[in-house]
This record gives sequence, structure tokens and C-alpha cells, in this order.
Amino acid sequence: MQYVYIIVLGLHVMAGVFWAGTTIAVARDPEIRIERFFRPQMGAAGMVFLTGILLWYFFHSGYFGSMEIVLALGIATALIAAGVQGALVGSASRRLAGTDAATEMQLRAKMTRGERIAGGLLVITILCMATARMF
Repeated sequence: MQYVYIIVLGLHVMAGVFWAGTTIAVARDPEIRIERFFRPQMGAAGMVFLTGILLWYFFHSGYFGSMEIVLALGIATALIAAGVQGALVGSASRRLAGTDAATEMQLRAKMTRGERIAGGLLVITILCMATARMF
């Protein structure tokens, strides 16, 4: 059974690192074509949530103490980050094809803003996960 824990935890961490890492990198450099990363980021976010549910079931079901409160805050900020990316980046990237230069610039600014907001929220998520064991 320990192999299952290791595999689920490894998938959770790798998907989370990809999601947060690409979000923060793309948010810092608006020259990167954000629309190329949107689908892989949302796939990684889905993997993070699925494996996170399993990890919660394995290690935190049945008890809700201070550690679980901190983790729940991290979960909430991750969910909000995914929602922001879907609302701002996803909607703008779908409208990007076939637009003129001025509209494209506005849409790219909207996508960058969405990535920056999501990046900040994911930093909070990472801090919650890193410090949860201290509580």
C-alpha cells in the first residue's frame, strides 16, 4: 500500500510544480505565448485536484485540526487560481484567433493579468502546503 501513497504523492507534487511553475514563469514574461501553456496548465491543475482528493482521503479524513485548516486554505486558493485562469486566460485565448492587432494586445494583457493573479494565489497555496505540518 505504501507504493500507492508514493505514486499519488509524486504525481501530486510533479503536477503542482508544473502548474505553479509555468503560471509564475508566464506571468513574469508577457512575451511568452500564454495560450500554448493554458491546456497543459489546466491538465496539471486537474491532476493536482484528483491526487489531492486521494491524499486527503489517505491522510486527513476523519479529523479536522489546525493542519487541515491550513491545507483547506491552500486548497481554496488553488481552486480560485484555477477559476481565475479559466475565466481570464481561457476566455481570452479562445477569442485570440483571427483578431486584429489592437484586440490581440488587449487579450494578451488580460491573459497576463490572469496568470499574475493565479500565480500569486498559487504562491499562497505552496506556502500553506509547506507550513501545514508546523501547526
